[in-house]
Amino acid sequence: MTENPDAAIVARLRAAGCVFAEDEARLLAEAAETPEELDALVARRVAGEPLEPLLGFAEFCGLRIHVEPGVFVPRQRTAMLAEHAAALAEPGMPVLDLCCGAGAIGAVVAARVPGAELYAADIEPVAVRCAAINLPGAGVFQGDLFDPLPAALRGRLGVIAVNAPYVPTEAIALMPPEARLHEPAVALDGGADGLDIHRRVAAEAAHWLAPGGVLLIEASEEQAPVSAALFAAAGMAVRVESDDERGATLVRAERPR
Repeated sequence: MTENPDAAIVARLRAAGCVFAEDEARLLAEAAETPEELDALVARRVAGEPLEPLLGFAEFCGLRIHVEPGVFVPRQRTAMLAEHAAALAEPGMPVLDLCCGAGAIGAVVAARVPGAELYAADIEPVAVRCAAINLPGAGVFQGDLFDPLPAALRGRLGVIAVNAPYVPTEAIALMPPEARLHEPAVALDGGADGLDIHRRVAAEAAHWLAPGGVLLIEASEEQAPVSAALFAAAGMAVRVESDDERGATLVRAERPR
């Protein structure tokens, strides 16, 4: 179906708190093939399911990233991380999208740096399935952080881009229900201070990076100095970069040459 949805659908979405009800109604109408399917999609959206898995894609850096129910939906602030990773990558360079979710960061690198040797890994099966669709030709692995990667990659990665979970455990209850009820907890929960995964990544990253290789990891503005200190303690040169317009902050850690 591609025709404009009727006013009743817009009203249902607006009553459910959808701020961009008209846009969402149009997108749902485009995604549905029959009136019955449209009604079912609208009902699921009104019940609180995230829009993107209902559509089957998320818009990210000009790309349509395939997403399914139960996968972490890429956030627009993560565009900063993706763009920085693509700017550092080169054709033939091994690049890793770690904690890849649907593979959105890797997809941006692949689109902007043809010939990059791309890898991705995540612990969630749904994420790995989506990433394999979004990253054709890449090496996509399921497992805990670096564990599933081929040993031959140790010391060879030119860029590691990480969007690890960094929400403090107690703060998850304050997240929008679209996230806390429909995305896997393992993709959100970063432990007591949100930096449990950062600590684990910092302990291993230098062993996987090539000399001069760079790791980029997203954090909150408040967490970034602590995260940076973790990578500095691991012998890496670090700095914090921010994008106020996007509300994005990342830590950049480089392995010495």
